[in-house]
Amino acid sequence: DFLCISLVNGFTQLRYNLGDKTVILQTLQKVHANGNTWHSLKAGRVGNEGYLDLDGVNITQKASPGMNALDAHTDFFVGGVSSLSLVNSMAIENEPTGFTGCIREIVINNRELKLTATDPKGGANVGDCDGTVCGYTVCKNSGTCQVENSGFFCSCPQEWTGTTCEQSIYCSQNMCGSQALCVPQPSTFSYTCVCALGWSGKYCDSKITFYIAKFVGNSYIKYTDPYYGKRDLQYSRISVNFTTSHAEGLIVWMGKSEDEDNDFLAIGIANGTLKVVINLGEKISVPLMHSKYFTCCDQRWHFVTVVQNQTCIKVYLDEELILFEDIDPQRKYTALNYGGICYFGGFEIGRKVDVVTTGLFQKEFIGKIKDVVLFQDSKKIQLMKAEGYNVYDGNSEN
Repeated sequence: DFLCISLVNGFTQLRYNLGDKTVILQTLQKVHANGNTWHSLKAGRVGNEGYLDLDGVNITQKASPGMNALDAHTDFFVGGVSSLSLVNSMAIENEPTGFTGCIREIVINNRELKLTATDPKGGANVGDCDGTVCGYTVCKNSGTCQVENSGFFCSCPQEWTGTTCEQSIYCSQNMCGSQALCVPQPSTFSYTCVCALGWSGKYCDSKITFYIAKFVGNSYIKYTDPYYGKRDLQYSRISVNFTTSHAEGLIVWMGKSEDEDNDFLAIGIANGTLKVVINLGEKISVPLMHSKYFTCCDQRWHFVTVVQNQTCIKVYLDEELILFEDIDPQRKYTALNYGGICYFGGFEIGRKVDVVTTGLFQKEFIGKIKDVVLFQDSKKIQLMKAEGYNVYDGNSEN
């Protein structure tokens, strides 16, 4: 199903499909493409009867037998899409291309969408259309914008600098390596360098390799599974060795973690015991806690394997089966659509574990991880080849 409004050869077009046929409505008049004329457009449908109104000239499509509900489980896009593959080939007449122009006052089902920098879920390459160079929050970090000749000028708060107040004054002269992130430390009028994978040292200028990954609390590794497209997602499996002295921490999160609808399988420590949580669909998170008293924060190495056979979950700890549960006997959702993404130790800098996991886990992992195997692969994954920050060589004591 889809509903799409587009410009085609200067005419406005509405297309929708409720599951049986594509309905196409096109305005009688063209829009003015001079860049300074605002048009008022009303479009929609009641059941399968459609209407399209441009500047008061109305076109309707009478209802006919057939489907009458729009069943579209996607985000709502304005001006373009995040990926052209999302556009149904019947939704537009020509090849899909993004809109160039200005849009204001979007009202959907009597609710106005706020077209600001912060309200939409996401977006890219959208600028200001209010006629001044100061629109669309040009100045970052609470800077104030002033129109100046043909351009603009940002007055920055005390701790920020740069043409748009984008840079901390503490990082303006930083010596961090090219792959590193500079993190301002206002309390000490200084900064720290957060090293990318394969680098260490105060300024992240020492090359390292590791087979055991050491996580220090604001660390993470994001691994992209190259074989994801070939996986049978009804039969997932992950094994990992870990050691820690902390009673809380997220060890592994298999899943994209972009929004709450994403499937995931997670392993971590909660209250000093092993916790596994799985979500195969409809935001239904099923936490499985190891019931026996288990001091997994004893600084010894522990080996965990989680096996998902459709809705049946088995958890092995040090090669002993400790949990076995069918999380949905109705078998409504049976595949782990994890998007080929695995996080270890936490998430990207600035994303808190308790927020991203909605409280399922409280903190980033502090400890060591090694010997990660996905599915029935014959080789361990190479953590060094992934993306990440603040991860050290677990063999050394630094």
